[in-house]
Amino acid sequence: MINYLSKPFKWFFKLEAASGLILLIAAILALIISNGAYSELYFQTLEKYLFLGINQFGLKLSVLHWINDALMAIFFFFVTLEIKREFLQGELSNIKQALLPIIAAVGGMLVPALIYVFINLGDVETLTGWAIPSATDIAFSLGVLSLLGKRVPLSLKVFLTALAIIDDLGAIVIIAIFYSGDLSVKYLLLMLLAFLILLTINKFNIRKFLPYLIVGVFLWDFTHNSGIHATIAGVLLAITIPHRKNEKDFSLLIKIEHSISPYVAFGIMPLFAFANAGVSLEGLSLASLLDKVPLGILLGLFVGKQFGVFIFSYVSIKLKIAQMPSNTNWFNFYGVGVLTGIGFTMSLFVGNLAFAENMQYMDGVKIGVLTGSLLSTLFGYFLILLTPNK
Repeated sequence: MINYLSKPFKWFFKLEAASGLILLIAAILALIISNGAYSELYFQTLEKYLFLGINQFGLKLSVLHWINDALMAIFFFFVTLEIKREFLQGELSNIKQALLPIIAAVGGMLVPALIYVFINLGDVETLTGWAIPSATDIAFSLGVLSLLGKRVPLSLKVFLTALAIIDDLGAIVIIAIFYSGDLSVKYLLLMLLAFLILLTINKFNIRKFLPYLIVGVFLWDFTHNSGIHATIAGVLLAITIPHRKNEKDFSLLIKIEHSISPYVAFGIMPLFAFANAGVSLEGLSLASLLDKVPLGILLGLFVGKQFGVFIFSYVSIKLKIAQMPSNTNWFNFYGVGVLTGIGFTMSLFVGNLAFAENMQYMDGVKIGVLTGSLLSTLFGYFLILLTPNK
C-alpha cells in the first residue's frame, strides 16, 4: 500500500526534474531563433490562424492561442490532478505536513506581488501585472535540485514540490478571479451544466475516462466563450476525476496522471516555452531592465520570492506553528527558497493574461521573467552547492 501511494510522487519528481532540462533547451532555442535569420518566420507562425472543426462547427485561433488556451488547459488539468491527489492522500493530506509549504507559498506569492506593486505604483496599465512574479515553475526548480543530488535531503524536495503545487493553486485562483474578461451569462450557465454532469458521472463512480473527456471538451468550449480563461476548464474537469482512499488497486486519477505526464512534461510545457520565451534582444541594455515592468518582475522573482518564502517559514517554525523539514539546516532551506524565484512557465503565462490588451509590455515581461529566473537559478544552485551538509 505504501509503495502504491508513493509511486506518483517518485514518478512526478523524476519526470519534472528531467523536463526542466528540456524546458531550458526550448527557451534557449526560442531566444536564438527570435533573434536570428528566422525571427520573422517564428513570429509570423505564432500569429497564423488555424481552424479546427467541420464546416461551420469549429474554432479558429492563432497558433499562439491554441498553445496558450487549449494545450495549457491540459497542463492545468494535469496540475490540478496533482493538487487533488496531494490533498487527498499525499504530502498535503496531513495538516502538520501541509502547514509549512502553505505558509511559505503565501509569503512567496504576497511579497513578490507587493514589490511589483510598489515599483509600478501610479501606473494603472502596468499594475495589472502584479501577479506575474508570484508563480514558481515546478519543472525548472526541481530540475535544479536534481542536479545537486544527495546534497538536498528528500524532505526539502518534498517541501519544494508541495510549495510549488500550492503556488500553482494560488495562480489558478488568481487567474479565475482577476484575469477573466467580460462574462457571458449564457455560457457561464452552460459551464455550470457541464460541470454538474461531470459531478454526476463522478457520483456514479464511473472509472472510464471517455465520458469525462467528452463532457470536458464541451466544458472547454463553454469556458472559452464565457469570458473566463479557457484553462480553468482543465481545473474543473480534474476536480471531478475520481480518486478514493479505499481504492487500493486502481485510481482513475493516478492512471490519467501517469498517462499524460510525459506529454505534459516533454511536449506541452516545452512547446509553451518555445512559443512564449522568444523576445527580440535588439537594443537591449541595462536601461531596459530598469523599466517598471521588467524591474518589478525581476525583483519580485529574485528578491521577493526568497525573502517571502524564508521569512514566513522562519517565523512559523520559530512560533512552532510548523515544523522544519528533517535533516535540513537554515542554509540549504534558504537556498531552496531562492529557487522558488524560478517563475518561467507560470510567470510567462500570467504575463500573457495580464497584458492581453497591452501587448507592448510583453517584451518587458519576458526580459524580467528570464532574468529573474536565471538569477534565482544560479544563486540558489551555488548557495546549496557551497553549503555544508551539517
